[in-house]
Amino acid sequence: MGLFSLTQEVAIDLGTANTVIIHNGKIVVNAPSIVALDTRTDKLVAVGHKAQQMEGKTPEGIRTVRPLRDGVIADFNAAELMIRGLVKMAFQNKRYLFSPQLRMVVGIPSGSTEVEIRAVRDSSEHAGGRDVYMLYEPMAAAIGIGIDVLAPEGNMVVDIGGGSSEIAVISLGGLVTNNSIRVAGNDLTHDIMDYMRRQHNIRIGLPTAEQIKMHVGSALTVLDNPPEDFIVRGPNHMTALPMEVPVSYQEVAHCIEKSIAKIEAAVLTGLEQTPPELYSDIVRNGIYLTGGGALLRGLDKRLQDKIGIQFHVAEDPLLSVAKGTGIALQNIEKFPFLIR
Repeated sequence: MGLFSLTQEVAIDLGTANTVIIHNGKIVVNAPSIVALDTRTDKLVAVGHKAQQMEGKTPEGIRTVRPLRDGVIADFNAAELMIRGLVKMAFQNKRYLFSPQLRMVVGIPSGSTEVEIRAVRDSSEHAGGRDVYMLYEPMAAAIGIGIDVLAPEGNMVVDIGGGSSEIAVISLGGLVTNNSIRVAGNDLTHDIMDYMRRQHNIRIGLPTAEQIKMHVGSALTVLDNPPEDFIVRGPNHMTALPMEVPVSYQEVAHCIEKSIAKIEAAVLTGLEQTPPELYSDIVRNGIYLTGGGALLRGLDKRLQDKIGIQFHVAEDPLLSVAKGTGIALQNIEKFPFLIR
């Protein structure tokens, strides 16, 4: 129990879909990146899981907001309230006489502009951050996977998050090549929503589309261990009468094909930009897949067949960036590539 306010250190993976906070080397918050706000006062009503339960179900006086879009802050005020609320959750079991001063390391997309980086810094500072450092997500993912990022050796990381896919080659503590595209998990979810409306004439929301992706999502039309069809219930788009539709993994593979092809093309572009010496390292070491998109069935096999290089799915792909920011936080002096 800390009576007086000391400097506390937190590492934050500020993701489009989920935000993870690490304190003292432990994950203390892992919650959806969403807030519920009072429409009249813009005050925080709920954050994280409670706000997610309200999504699509709110009455007139409350609105739900996802402050991040395509990996960057789209709503500054909502982002500040979300960070503040989640940090408060991280310290809810501790008592302080004064609010703790925070030293933060925050993961950001490698394709962020100066304006987007500034927005993250300002939101973090307004939420209580005294010292705010930022770390590019592919670098954080590589550290979280266990790659020696300071070694004179090339390693490629493909981090497919909710709002952006980051493809980077890392050597000697820096990003040698970097290709960030705004096509990722959220695009796959929207592809599924559009497909269900067009093909089955059924209207579904984002949470249901997310469930379809998790249960029968696939990058291949032929799988060794195919999942069972997922039953979707919702209103008919024309008549509003209730419908029940089974969805197979082959259907999902077809409807997300264009988005997967864009990620595939971005990986090939990253390899084209890679210097020959580092390219040979990547062929030897393989390519590391991380982020929530790495969990899509058959994605590693599809990329491997297309590119001809071994793809390794990270042990815990959803938490790779968060773990990397946590390690960077404990070794701030060791890692010169942190952005201040």
